[in-house]
Amino acid sequence: MSKPVILVVDDEKGIRESLSGILEDEGYDVLTADSGEEAVKMLGETSPDLVFLDIWLTGMDGIKTLQEIKVMKPDIPVIMISGHGSIELAVKATQTGAYDFLEKPLSLERVLLVSKRALEKRTLERENIAFKENLTRKWKLVGESQKIKDLREQMEMAARSNSRVLIYGESGTGKEVVARLLHEKSSRAGRPFVEVNCAAIPQELIESELFGHEKGSFTGAFEKKNGKFELSDGGALFLDEIGDMSLQTQAKVLRVIETQEFQRVGGNKNINVDVRIIAATNKDLREEVKKGGFREDLFFRLNVIPLFIPPLRERKDDIPALVEYFLNSLAAEYGKPPRKILPDALKYLQSYDWPGNVRELKNVIERLVIMTPSNIINAKNLFIPMVEHDGSDYFKYKTIKDARDAFEKEYITKKLGENNWNISKTAEVLDIERSNLHRKIKAYEIKVP
Repeated sequence: MSKPVILVVDDEKGIRESLSGILEDEGYDVLTADSGEEAVKMLGETSPDLVFLDIWLTGMDGIKTLQEIKVMKPDIPVIMISGHGSIELAVKATQTGAYDFLEKPLSLERVLLVSKRALEKRTLERENIAFKENLTRKWKLVGESQKIKDLREQMEMAARSNSRVLIYGESGTGKEVVARLLHEKSSRAGRPFVEVNCAAIPQELIESELFGHEKGSFTGAFEKKNGKFELSDGGALFLDEIGDMSLQTQAKVLRVIETQEFQRVGGNKNINVDVRIIAATNKDLREEVKKGGFREDLFFRLNVIPLFIPPLRERKDDIPALVEYFLNSLAAEYGKPPRKILPDALKYLQSYDWPGNVRELKNVIERLVIMTPSNIINAKNLFIPMVEHDGSDYFKYKTIKDARDAFEKEYITKKLGENNWNISKTAEVLDIERSNLHRKIKAYEIKVP
């Protein structure tokens, strides 16, 4: 790790030398300048981590130099020094952007303490910027197809309001990405974004998860717990897979939406919240309403702004950009060198219909980044059934058994992809025992990520 670099700007040679000696003894690299003009010139060529700047300089004075520094490199902390300071000067320097103000003669302990604190602050600011950039990269809607452009435009308009949004899309299309981007672009950005996967929480726990509970309200409630509505107060609550929520819980969520208040499980005190609801589903909620599986009044409350995410098979032009994005981000995440994908492999990726959508594509690229020994990825490195059949290919088989086996292999592989390669869920969809599905996967040599 490189050492911090500190620039000392003072027209007194003795001050420059003494400060340099103190800082170098502490392990810092030190640059010096004897005027404001020289300091500004040096800043055009290098970027120190900290500046000590004398106020009383010949030529361009310290305040003017500070102003120039803040225009050129606003993130660099500047500590002002003066032989005959005043409160007025200190206030002016601080208002101009100085980190601190020291008076001569300089105290060794004070110089080192202020230097340490200023450098720690700069490190924290850099880490915060990097963290925000990583978040932005993580939650990114990749692609330039017309459908994605239209979706981005709708998201921009929806984000500027506090209205409820209902996101429709198949599993793996990126509903959470859209929800998070909506929040980041809204006036509530910086406030809590709380997610609840309604399909993953057992029915007996969902109300406690959403509304919280009081101590002793049920067996195992050893202490009070704040629910997701309370935790997202002032921000947004993302109700993912809301189509799987029970009718009983739907009724209580409807009441919170209407009144912006609720009671914890086992409580009798009304709690008021200000929460924006963003919901998502992979189901047709209008059909669920007709079948009696979803409340019509809740549907109308949630469906204020509907957003539709297209499946990957309907935007195959975006696959090259998605592949490039995942190759770079996953290589960085796993500390691997950048990978290059050859046109033959990319062609195969674009020929596949991706039943698991973007999530399935990401899983494939992740496997390639980890398991491909070379930095070049070609078609031979791919382990997925790339081309779906229209049925005519089955006539090449000599026997009914061979054709049936080929169809069954392809059908099982497709269903595994649709269910994000979850064997238990796929077995349930296929209405076969999990052990039986395992045997077929092994027999057909299906590669499961």
